Amino acid sequence: MPMKKTLLAAGAAVSAALLLTACGGGTVGEAPSGDSGAKTNNKKLSLIPGVQAEPFYISMQCGAQEEAKKAGYELTTQAPQKFDAAMQTQLVNALGSNPPAALLIAPTDAQAMLAPIQQVKTRGAKIIEVDTALKDTSVAESSISSDNAEGGKLAAKTMAELAAGKTGSVLVLDTIAGTSTTNTRAKGFEDELKNHPNLKSAGVQFTQNEPDQAASKVTAALASTPDLIGIFATNLNTGEGAATGLRNAGKIGAVNLIGFDASPSEIEGLKKGEYQGLIAQDPAAIGQQGVQQAIAALEGKPVTRNLTASLHSITKANMDANAQYFYKQSC
Repeated sequence: MPMKKTLLAAGAAVSAALLLTACGGGTVGEAPSGDSGAKTNNKKLSLIPGVQAEPFYISMQCGAQEEAKKAGYELTTQAPQKFDAAMQTQLVNALGSNPPAALLIAPTDAQAMLAPIQQVKTRGAKIIEVDTALKDTSVAESSISSDNAEGGKLAAKTMAELAAGKTGSVLVLDTIAGTSTTNTRAKGFEDELKNHPNLKSAGVQFTQNEPDQAASKVTAALASTPDLIGIFATNLNTGEGAATGLRNAGKIGAVNLIGFDASPSEIEGLKKGEYQGLIAQDPAAIGQQGVQQAIAALEGKPVTRNLTASLHSITKANMDANAQYFYKQSC
C-alpha cells in the first residue's frame, strides 16, 4: 500500500468524495432504466484503490485496465483523496444502488471497511481484495497482495548488510494502525531484526500516512536516539517524509534509509543517495491478477483464494536491471 491531491468540489457530499484517479475515466456503469444490480453490469468492474494520485496504485490500475480491456470488460477506477476509511466508505456506498459485476478494492482499514464492502457483495457483486485485506476472510473471493511479512524481513536483512556489523538503533515508521499491509511489513522487519544482535529496535511509530508527520518523527528520533543507524519506512509517504527529515537534519547518508515501494521520487532519491535501498512490489501484476480472479469468479471458473506478487530489492547498483519494477505516474 502506499498516497496525495485534492478533491473536485461538487454539490452533494458523496459527489464531493468522488474523483477519478490519474489514469481512470468515466463513472461506474449505469444500468438501463428499470434495471439495477451487478447482474445488469455483468461486464463492468470497479477498482477502488487506497488513495488517489499515488504511483503504486496508478501502476496497479494500469495493470488492471490492460487486463480488463484484453478480456472484454470495462474497468472504472475511483479513489479517495486520502488513505482514509471514511472517504473510501463514501465511494463504496455510492456503488450500492448500481453495483458493478465485481469490485476490486484495497480496504483502507481491515475492520472499518467490512460493513460497506459487505453491502456491495449483498447486492450481487464479487469482491476481490487487492494490496490490502479485511480481517474477515469470508467476504472476498480472492486476495492478491505482496508477501508483506517477507518484504519486511528483506528490508531488515538489507539494513543489516548496510550496517556491516556496526551497532546502533533502527526506527520503523509505519502508516496507520489497522492497515494490514504496512503493519505486517513492520512486524516482519521487527521479527528479522532480532536475528541481528548489533541492531536494536527503536520502536515502531505511526505517521497517519502523512509525509510531514514522518519528517517530524525522524527529527524527534534523531534528537532522542543518538545511536540511530537506520530507518525503515513501510510505504511511499513515510519514506518521502523520512528522507525530508534526514535532509533537514543534514543526516542524509549518515542514517541508512530503506523505503518500501519504488515511486519516481523514491527512485530519484535512490540515485541521489537519499535512500540506500528500496523494496519494490509489483503493483501492475496485482492489478492484472485481481482482474483475472474477478473474471474467473464471474464466469464460474476456479478462483485462487490467496495470491502473492513478487518483491524486489533495489539498490543503486542494480537499479538499471530492475527498471521494470519502477512505479508509474500515468498509464
